Amino acid sequence: MAWVIPLFLSYIPGLVIGFMAATLVVSPYHGLELDPPAGPWPTGEWPAVTVVVAAWNEEEAIEATLERLAAMSYPGRVGVVLADNNSTDRTAELAEAAALRLGLDYRRVFEPEPGKFHALNRVLETIETPLVVTVDADTYLYRDALCYLVARVTEHPQDQHVCACAGAIIVENSRTNFLTRMQQWDYRLGINGVKRIQAAYNSALVAQGAFSVYWTEDVRAVGGWPDAIGEDIVLTWTMLDQRGIVQYEPLALCSTTVPVRLSHFMRQRSRWARGMLEGIRANPPQRQPRVITKLVAGIDYLVPFLDFGYVFFWIPGVILAIFGDPLIFSWWSMLLIPITLVVYNALRRWQEHHVFRAHHIDLPADRRGFLGYLLLYQALASAASIRGYAQYIAGANRSWR
Repeated sequence: MAWVIPLFLSYIPGLVIGFMAATLVVSPYHGLELDPPAGPWPTGEWPAVTVVVAAWNEEEAIEATLERLAAMSYPGRVGVVLADNNSTDRTAELAEAAALRLGLDYRRVFEPEPGKFHALNRVLETIETPLVVTVDADTYLYRDALCYLVARVTEHPQDQHVCACAGAIIVENSRTNFLTRMQQWDYRLGINGVKRIQAAYNSALVAQGAFSVYWTEDVRAVGGWPDAIGEDIVLTWTMLDQRGIVQYEPLALCSTTVPVRLSHFMRQRSRWARGMLEGIRANPPQRQPRVITKLVAGIDYLVPFLDFGYVFFWIPGVILAIFGDPLIFSWWSMLLIPITLVVYNALRRWQEHHVFRAHHIDLPADRRGFLGYLLLYQALASAASIRGYAQYIAGANRSWR
C-alpha cells in the first residue's frame, strides 16, 4: 500500500486541483480579474428560440417556471413547449392555464413512453427554430439569462463553431435545511467552478438539461438525445466529438430546486455518476478530435478514483489521525487543503463580483453551510457516486428520478 495510499490521497487529487489552479491563473477570460464578455450580441434580428420544459409530475413548480420564462428580456421570438412525459398530476392543466394567463407562445407535446430522452426527442421532431433551449420544470431563469446564453452560442471563438452552451445554476431553496445549504456551495464552487475551467478550453463537458442551448440542426445531426440516464452528458460528448465546441456562460443564470431529503440527494448523485460513465463509454475521451478536449475529458477517468480514495482512504485516515495514529493520513495529505481553499476562495470572489453583481443578487453569508460543505458534503457525494458506479457495472434498472 506504500504507493496506493499516496496515489489516492495525494497524487490524483493534487493533479486535479493543480489543473484547476493553473487554469484560473493563465486563462485570459476565465481568470480572476477580467470581466466576461457580454456578447458580441447578435447583430440585427435575434434568432428565434424554442424553450423545451421537460416535465414529469411537476404541478408544484411548473407555474413559477413559466412565469419566469414570460418575464425574460430576450428580444427575439420565443416559443415554449411542455415536454410532458406522461404526467399523472395537474402539470398539463396548470401549465396551459399559466401560459394563457401570461400570453406565452405555448404548446404541449405528450410522450407516454417513460424516459426523459423520449420526451425531448418527440419535441425535437416538431421544432422549427434554429435554437432549442432545454429547461427543467423546477428551474427558474433570471431575466437576462437567455440573452447571455444565446449570445455565447452565436460566438465563433478562434473561428470554431459553438454547437451548445451551458447556463449557470445556483440553488433556489438553499435555506431549507442543512443539506440544501451544503448543496448551495457545491453548485457555486463545484459545478459552476468546474464548468468555468472546462470552458476555458472550449470543452464544457455537460450542457446540462436543466438549462442549456443547442443549435437544433446539430442535435438532429447526432440523432437527438440518447437512451441514457445521463442523456445530457452523452449528448454533449457526442456533439464535442462530431459537431464543434461546447461553451459555458456564467452570466446565463438560473436557479433550481435541489433535494431536501438525503435519500433523494443520494439517488440524484448516483444517477449523475452513472451518467458520467455512460458518457465515457459512448464517447471515450481519446476519441475527441481536439487534443485539448482529450485532456479535459480525460480527467473524468480520475473522478472515480477521487471518490474511492475519499471514502476508503481519506475518511479512515482522518479518523485514525484524530486518535493519534497517522497510519494513512499525514502531513503530505494536508498540503491539498490550503491549495483547495485558495481555489475555492478565488471561485467564490469571482462569482460574487462578476455574476451576482450583474444580476443584483446579494446572497447572505452562510458559514455553517460552507463548513458542512468542506467537512461532510464530499463524503456523502462520493458515497453516492460509488453506488452509481456499482449500479452501472451491475446494469441496474434506470429511472428519471
